[in-house]
Amino acid sequence: MAAIIRRILDFFYPLAQRFVNKTTYYYAACGGGNLVLSWFLFYVFFQFVFQKRIFETAFLGKSYFVSAYSLSSFVCFLIAFGIGFYLNKYIVFTHSQLMGRVQLLRYALSSGFSWLCNWLLLKLMIEGLAFFPSIANVISSCLIVVLSYFLQRKFTFR
Repeated sequence: MAAIIRRILDFFYPLAQRFVNKTTYYYAACGGGNLVLSWFLFYVFFQFVFQKRIFETAFLGKSYFVSAYSLSSFVCFLIAFGIGFYLNKYIVFTHSQLMGRVQLLRYALSSGFSWLCNWLLLKLMIEGLAFFPSIANVISSCLIVVLSYFLQRKFTFR
């Protein structure tokens, strides 16, 4: 599967080679696809699966409330995490000399940090600035993309 994706990306690379190197191009293409998928999934989970509700849950004898946008964000993170690790390991950062389990641990740490930053921005925009959740998700994830790129390049797959 990775070979097929690389061939498709290589076919279009001449259009971008004047602007970015191949690693950055691969990262942008794979990450962009994964990002658009997560936007779509967020909308579906928020609108239809969790139906914009607030859920009450009990943990250690205490009640907690979780919003549909928080649940949608977390489920999308889990899905994007698996897809993103595969794409980064086998398509983007193939030159990395780190062992797979080290890459996975580092990817989990950097992705978890990026998700937390994304969720905090999402919460600020929805609860503090009254943004619609799907729009806030797009804006916050666009802001976090640069942070994520540098974490992946300099930490996870160096």
